[in-house]
Order: sequence, then C-alpha cells, then structure tokens
Amino acid sequence: MAKSDQNQVLRMLPIIVGGLGGTLLMVNRFFTPNLLASQARSDVVGVILSAFLILTGLLWQQIQPRSPDTVELIGESGFELLPELSDIAKNELAWASSLLLTNTVTKTIIIWYQNKVLLKRGILPSHSQVEPGAIFKQVLNKQKPIYLVDLKVYPGRIEFNYLPENTQGVICQPIGKNGVIILGANSPRSYTKQDENWISGIAEKLTDTLLREIN
Repeated sequence: MAKSDQNQVLRMLPIIVGGLGGTLLMVNRFFTPNLLASQARSDVVGVILSAFLILTGLLWQQIQPRSPDTVELIGESGFELLPELSDIAKNELAWASSLLLTNTVTKTIIIWYQNKVLLKRGILPSHSQVEPGAIFKQVLNKQKPIYLVDLKVYPGRIEFNYLPENTQGVICQPIGKNGVIILGANSPRSYTKQDENWISGIAEKLTDTLLREIN
C-alpha cells in the first residue's frame, strides 16, 4: 500500500470506529426489551464516545496534511559525465550527485556549467538537449535558486523538456555565476527547507572545484 493510502486510512479510522460503535449500540438497544438503568447510562456514554470519534475523524480530514503523491518518472536510469573533464572534477561531480540522490527526494540531476552539460544522472528521458530557458537564465542572472514546488502548474515548465515529462518538482540552484544544477523530484512540494540548505551547500562546494578545474 502506498504511503498516501496508509495516511488516508488512518484519517478515516476514527470515523469508521465511531460509526461502527454507534451502530452496534443501536442494534443492542433494539434487541434488549428490558433495559436496566445501568445499561441506559452505558449506552449514553457509548453514544458520546462514538460521536467524539466521528468528530475527531472529520477534524483530521480538515487539518491533517496529506503526503505528496509520488509518481514513477518516465525515463531510464543513467549516469553521464562529460568525457573531457579532469578526474578531480569527475570525482567531485559523482560525489555531489550521489549525495543529492540518496539524501534528498531528487530523482534526476543535470549540472550545466559554462554552456556545457557536465553531468546527467538519475532518471533521464530520451530527449537530452539542454537549452537554457527563461527560468534557467533568471537563476544565473539573479544568483538565487528557484524552487518550482508543483511543476505542472507553471507555464514555464515547457523549458524543462530535458527532464522526465512527468517530473513533479524542480529546483534550479546556481553554481556561482557560470552554472546551474537542475534537480527533479517525483512528488510535488517534497523538498524541505533542510533539503534546500543542503543543496545550496553542495553547490558552493562544486563552485570552488569547478572554478579550479575548468578554465
């Protein structure tokens, strides 16, 4: 069972238990011709508890957030490095991409630097041509990351056709003034503030390495 399905069952559980309890009390009352005073008091308590459970379940439906639904990204698992890179640069890029794939919700990584794609890793689509679009250029110009929390609602999503077509969320993180890391996730609103800080720290580390290794 998917995680979102499990959460839905948990949110419904008080309503189900409360409704079942109330129904059983009614059936018991119907088939009890001579009701004792103690039984009547017990029935009242049972009805109150059932109503409380149902109310709790209804409140949970309103205030308990649902976990983002994940999808299976369309593409094939791959790992591509620009052959002309130095061994130091290759090792650094491999290390950074591995950390991001294993410690965040990232499923696809593309690292673009000085008009070249240095790395592609994760779930990759058949279309591989990376052409910087408006959002990409804005990240470079303003030197600030952009997080598209739910990609499908952004008109600018068409520029990310080099990511799997059903990518749910995207972070564009600058690497100094010359590059950008593109991170794709398989669920919307899935990157936390801690993830964003982690990504920023790795980008700073890559900036230092690439400045030394790439002229």
